[in-house]
Amino acid sequence: MSAGAGNNATVTDRRYSSWLNAFAWITCVATLFLICSGGMVTSKGVGLAVPDWPTTFGYNMFLFPVSKWIGGIFFEHTHRLIASAVGFLTIILAIWLWRSEPRKWVRSLGIIALCAVILQGVLGGLRVTMLKDEIGIFHACLAQAFLGLVVLIALTTSRFWRTLADVIVDPKKIITIKTIAFATTVAIYAQLALGATMRHQHRDLAILDFPTANGAWIPDTGAAALAKVNAWRDARGLSDVDAFQIWLQMAHRFLALIIAVAVVVFCLRVWREARHVAALRRLSIFWVALVVCQITLGAWTIWSNKAADVATAHVAGGATMLSFGVSICAICWRILQGQRSERSATTSFGVKGAVAA
Repeated sequence: MSAGAGNNATVTDRRYSSWLNAFAWITCVATLFLICSGGMVTSKGVGLAVPDWPTTFGYNMFLFPVSKWIGGIFFEHTHRLIASAVGFLTIILAIWLWRSEPRKWVRSLGIIALCAVILQGVLGGLRVTMLKDEIGIFHACLAQAFLGLVVLIALTTSRFWRTLADVIVDPKKIITIKTIAFATTVAIYAQLALGATMRHQHRDLAILDFPTANGAWIPDTGAAALAKVNAWRDARGLSDVDAFQIWLQMAHRFLALIIAVAVVVFCLRVWREARHVAALRRLSIFWVALVVCQITLGAWTIWSNKAADVATAHVAGGATMLSFGVSICAICWRILQGQRSERSATTSFGVKGAVAA
């Protein structure tokens, strides 16, 4: 490594702040807690328990009497308060990054996070005032993307991030691993969007059995079959369903299967071609464990007809899986960048040596 590169490394290490990194991880935890809170609000169907925004029954949100935090109001109001806390944390994080982070692209991540949290707050308010489920779906999807963003910020501001530049892996192998991880992460995000769409319909599940679907592996959604299913549901006080709702839930199941296979393939690939990279090895195992937990929670959600606590745990598991995917993709990218920088420095040193000779 050249002397200039060594000096840059020294400067970077000097600018490293363990306090900034800890604060970024606190923001991540708060965001996950916010997603769980939002999931509970949606699962309990109390999103409109507080009909006004940004006030709460005419009160300043932060001055609303605790004695009135009852029933659905408790879940909706505390969700707003947690969202305000996450917004405040994000403002501090963005300012802190802008003032102390030497890498321009990391500072830009802080600005993007700030814009995203502002947009998220506006969407939350519009969901209340405009009474549109479509806004709620986008609100949920943006929350998941925001979590991925703050996890990326926390990862890139860690000391661990700097050590990845020294990891040596065959570039072709790490590119393949990164491609699998990226495709899987995109699929997980799509899965979260499907889940949000189902939750924001505010209806009973279209399919109440698992692993079968209305008694069959591939459900019959013809007119006669739907009439029979809806007669059965009417007798039990459940809402009627149509073909779209059934196939939406089936798409969620099919994509879950694809994700599970992809995560296992990723894990096997890492253990075969990058076993010496401890971070990837451990994350791959945790990713597989999370898939197993998610499938179990998904089945439990169906068997319990979308019990609020189970469904919320399922949402939290999906958010955690997405965070793992973002982290894995970032780690692969960092390893590749480090190796490219090393090759460039070696080439540059060789050319200078030849000229000097």
